[in-house]
Amino acid sequence: MTSPDARPQPPAPGPDPAGGVRRRSFLGYVIGGTTLVAAADLTMARPARAAVPSLPQVPELYDLEDLQTDAALPTSQLITIEINDDGTASFALPRMEVGQGITTSTAMIIAEELDLPVDKVRVTLAPARPELVFNQLTGGSNSTVSTYTPIRVASAIARGALLEAAALEMGYAVERLRTKDGVVIGPAGETLGYGDLARLAASPVTEVVDVLLKDPEEFTRIGKPRNRDDARLAVTGQKDFTLDLEVKGALPTMLCRAPTLNGTPKRLRNKKKILRMPGVKQVALVDTGVAVRAKTFGQCIDAIRAMDVVWNGGPVDGESDQTILARLKKAELPLAVPEVPLLAKTVEERFEFMFRSSAALEPNCAIADVREDSAEIWSGLKVPILAQQNIAQALGMSQDQVKVNVVTGGGSFGHKLFSDAAIEAAKVSQAMGKPVKLMWHRADEPRQGRLHPMVTSRIRATVLAGQVLSFEQRNTSVVTDFSHGLGEIITSTIDEAPTEVGKMVGGLGFSQTIFTLTQELGYNFGVVTQLLNETDDRFNTGSMRNIYSPDTRVAAELVVDRLAAEVGLDPLEFRLRHAKSDKVRKALEKVAEEGDWGRRMPQGMAQGIAIHQEYKGATACLVEIDVRPETVNRKIRNAVTGPRVTRATFAVDAGLVINPRGLEAQMMGGFSDGLALTLTSSVHLRDGHFLEASWDNYYYTRQWNIPPRFDCFVLPSEDRLPGGAGEAGVAASAAAVACAYARATGTMPTRFPINHGKVTFKPKSFVPSVPKSPTNGLKFTY
Repeated sequence: MTSPDARPQPPAPGPDPAGGVRRRSFLGYVIGGTTLVAAADLTMARPARAAVPSLPQVPELYDLEDLQTDAALPTSQLITIEINDDGTASFALPRMEVGQGITTSTAMIIAEELDLPVDKVRVTLAPARPELVFNQLTGGSNSTVSTYTPIRVASAIARGALLEAAALEMGYAVERLRTKDGVVIGPAGETLGYGDLARLAASPVTEVVDVLLKDPEEFTRIGKPRNRDDARLAVTGQKDFTLDLEVKGALPTMLCRAPTLNGTPKRLRNKKKILRMPGVKQVALVDTGVAVRAKTFGQCIDAIRAMDVVWNGGPVDGESDQTILARLKKAELPLAVPEVPLLAKTVEERFEFMFRSSAALEPNCAIADVREDSAEIWSGLKVPILAQQNIAQALGMSQDQVKVNVVTGGGSFGHKLFSDAAIEAAKVSQAMGKPVKLMWHRADEPRQGRLHPMVTSRIRATVLAGQVLSFEQRNTSVVTDFSHGLGEIITSTIDEAPTEVGKMVGGLGFSQTIFTLTQELGYNFGVVTQLLNETDDRFNTGSMRNIYSPDTRVAAELVVDRLAAEVGLDPLEFRLRHAKSDKVRKALEKVAEEGDWGRRMPQGMAQGIAIHQEYKGATACLVEIDVRPETVNRKIRNAVTGPRVTRATFAVDAGLVINPRGLEAQMMGGFSDGLALTLTSSVHLRDGHFLEASWDNYYYTRQWNIPPRFDCFVLPSEDRLPGGAGEAGVAASAAAVACAYARATGTMPTRFPINHGKVTFKPKSFVPSVPKSPTNGLKFTY
């Protein structure tokens, strides 16, 4: 591949009546080399924006998807597809696979435009590539949205080059040839495989070419359900994650951590004793704790439990849920209802959302091999370029001295936007002078890891003569850390947004900008304002899945139910009357029909319904909940039970769908997240530390909480581009569960999750920082 400076400059494309990247005609490159390599160039294809509708919210004009996609366009020509001698296509995806299935859907996109069997497309994860700038960040449900067109263009260019090469070999005009499943077919039935043509189609120099993409009506692979390419490997334990990798000399390494949040080590009193313990090789102090490297992780745990460490205090020593809530309340801005008629009735509510852990199923981990003048890292990283920069800074090296390898992750939920484990592993490896395979203990993650911040949400709405005249929502939050790259994207890209958007978000901080670019109420409620302000930056926070939307939506939809009751309408009918978009309306109608809205239910059971509009699409969720005593008090070993959602019906319009089966799986996962956020999952802050430690007392959704029946309906869409799906299932689910709970109990829940405050477990020790390794696990298998 040639450097960006060496490539020829394409002529500017002509007027595009369809607007920006929605068109079918594009320019791109056949890259000079010995085999066929093709790339798109969308640098001239910035979308044209429509005029501002009357009284829009910002995301109706320009949202976080637009921001991320626009940021990725300038380096789109650096994403290349290579055709190999064996007839396969190779593509290094500049995004991270964390279980969302993008390696499968990306292979489907390539196969579609190349006319190649999907199983002949090899999608790997690209290492950190600084030249991609903002085109290597996985987040905000944007991966497929921003890569869809560049990948299609590069694939179509490769197919065109193969046809040109075949035409020369066969002696026919290109127009007389066709392709099918990786083979070029001549008019008399003669064939040439892509592998036979890969070198013939290569160009010694980089050439500018134009290409016409397939019409979506011609698709035979996109839109067809397909199982994930790695599903069997994952469920049979054959898939390699970070801790499965064998890097020469990298031994298990763990840290003894402070008893309070972000405390730091002063000294290890008994270092000699620890070094004499079985299997222990090295011990080192770093800023986040005392590291130990040993032959096994079990020996690391034993060493940590034996350590006698003197600690410096942390920044929130002595703080609790109550003191942080008091800080938030003090920072809340006053509500300012616009001028409305004197007889209008006011509906007002206040909600609280507690700290929640964003830990994924895979432990926080990384492998690091730091030498005197170089470093190599292996980890699940959603922003590998920034990780490379941060690691270089921490090590006192230049960025080009650090190689960062991106490894498939076992979940993320915003966790892997940050490179905490990778930076820590690099520091430990440098301090010890040895390669390390670093793993956070499960007890470390809720206590010292990334959290969704505590939030309060206040809403005031006014109603007169059956009409909602105003709806004002004010969220006040502990600061959300956006140092993972989205902040830089905002700084560099927002000037390219429509003028009206610039006026609306100009002068806002990163958090407020992202809040403004994502939150849509979705209802015609007169004067609508949704705003965020923040306070208190002492916590380790992050962009947990769906960021601000679940909390904002739960509060809003509960008030929507109140407004419906105020005007004497059924909650569904009220939503349908006030829905802003046809997408929302159709999603509501679908879940109401399929979920039997309004059916008679026993006392103590009820239905709840909610919507969410984001990522260019819409979702609706209908749930049935059981809060009867015999259900709430059911006994399951070591379980938090409580109310049970017995049935869930979900509808999603996500624009053009690449893989319907993958989309359904995303919605099911998002529903599980939303269910947990509303009913069970949070961490309790007491005296400067969080009580929860590991999954046995952090109550994410378990099998006994999942509804026995879950139906997901992917709605047909007229959109010709995909919308975001990775986070789209969370907010409507959390809100529907909250609304169902309110109707079943007859009380308005105002603190979430609803079981917060009930500490039903004995907290694990804070000194030592990890519990003893279990030895009786087989006794508890089913």
